Amino acid sequence: MKRLHCLWVAVLLVLTGTAVARAAEPAEVRVGIASAISDVAIFIAQKKGFFDQEGVAAKTITFTSGSDMVAPLGAGNLDVAGGSPSAGLYNAVARGIKLRIVADKASSQPGYTVNAIMVRKALIDSGRFKGLKDMAGLKFALTGRGVSSMTTLNDALKSVGARYSDVDIIDMSFPNILVAMRNGGVDAGILTEPFLTIAGKGGFAVRIKGDDEIYPGHQIAALMYSEKFAEEQPKAAASFMRAYLRGVRFYNDAMKDGKLAGPTADEVIAILVESTPIKDPAVFRAITPAGNDPDGRVNAASLKHDQDFYRELGLLTGDVDVDKVVDYSFVDAALKTLGPYKRASAPR
Repeated sequence: MKRLHCLWVAVLLVLTGTAVARAAEPAEVRVGIASAISDVAIFIAQKKGFFDQEGVAAKTITFTSGSDMVAPLGAGNLDVAGGSPSAGLYNAVARGIKLRIVADKASSQPGYTVNAIMVRKALIDSGRFKGLKDMAGLKFALTGRGVSSMTTLNDALKSVGARYSDVDIIDMSFPNILVAMRNGGVDAGILTEPFLTIAGKGGFAVRIKGDDEIYPGHQIAALMYSEKFAEEQPKAAASFMRAYLRGVRFYNDAMKDGKLAGPTADEVIAILVESTPIKDPAVFRAITPAGNDPDGRVNAASLKHDQDFYRELGLLTGDVDVDKVVDYSFVDAALKTLGPYKRASAPR
């Protein structure tokens, strides 16, 4: 009888130990990325071990663009994704795609512009272009319809009493905008880094005004959770956010005077070289990095501002309440643990 009792105790200990081990296993989180510079906080959280420390096994899946992530995110085949809160995103939500915008991923923080208006230098040299009032009639390149750069252009034109319809909009990719500006195929456009720096150094285009000057705090890209992930795995979602914000803060520590020149810059640049298609560290030292709020705050007012313009242009197929799409709860919970951001004064 005593032997049988000991056997049961041993079995219980094994079962309990197994249960504890299983409980300690990291939660697998499927993360959609585009291997872009704006994925930097995710890359940092991976390379610095922040995900591991928070009990998260982040499995990154590469997509061509953020828009390609929306359907799998809504279906619950992705847990986390980053992308632009575009007209297409709002139309997807209106069709029933369930997702939540949970944190900042790229925004036009003062001194750290995401997008900027560039004009061909030849037009400036000839006197054809002297300022934003001279935009009328120009061939202006954007990377698509229903994206935040449309609002940037509209706000810039409105500031000088001009209208969006005063310019001839042409859709093309960032690399093609560079080629077209060089050969005179377009007169102006909105570029993002590293294309801004490439155009400026090439001597064929001049930066006129940055998004941080036109609309400070403009929400360009956001971190999103699938509804399924947020509701069915709240602990994993909370852990992911803590790790992500630690990555965001490490990135902010790398920023100084509009460049990657802060205490953690060398590490951040090394991580970007390893994780993105850009393999020259000098490129990252030359560009102006995108802003990312160190407390992860989403600018809902900016989202509503963009949405109003998309609606004005007839790009929305349904009504979406931004306040019901944005979910601050995960950032709020993470900040209770992490506390307010304190900029590093030395490498860490």
